[in-house]
Amino acid sequence: MKLLKMIQQFTLCIAMLLLCFSNAVFAQESSIKIGFVNLERILIESKMAKEAQAKMQNDFGAREKDVRDGVAKIKAEAAQLDKDAAVIPEADRIRRQRELAEHDREIQRKQRELIEDTQRRGAEEKSKIFEKTNQVIKAIVEQKKLDIVVQEAVFAGPRVDITNEVIAALNSK
Repeated sequence: MKLLKMIQQFTLCIAMLLLCFSNAVFAQESSIKIGFVNLERILIESKMAKEAQAKMQNDFGAREKDVRDGVAKIKAEAAQLDKDAAVIPEADRIRRQRELAEHDREIQRKQRELIEDTQRRGAEEKSKIFEKTNQVIKAIVEQKKLDIVVQEAVFAGPRVDITNEVIAALNSK
């Protein structure tokens, strides 16, 4: 019984010491400087991102239009075939259905290639933006002497949000 009481007192003493020690550590760590960057805003608002978007639109716009026009043409041909199905010979109807199916497969292939190409290029452009953004963030960290910068947070107050500074630095280059 006496031994159990001594162990409890010893445990209580250790817990008190740990509590005191943790308070001292928290008091020292309260001077940590934190920054927050909203990457989504950077991908929308920065000049670099807008230029990348315009470049992609310029590079892929014609192909997108070609695919949209192809889809519209197939729909029109299918509607015409449905109208004419009762009056055209069976052999002509089957031939037109095969041609229509072949055109549809070709448009679907072009659409898949376009999606793959735009996704690949989009990832490349984002990578360039993120690389430049990280360089700018590092410069801001050194300038403001920040200890940590987070990119995702449930809430970040304006005091720690450095997104505007990052966007301004990106736009000035």
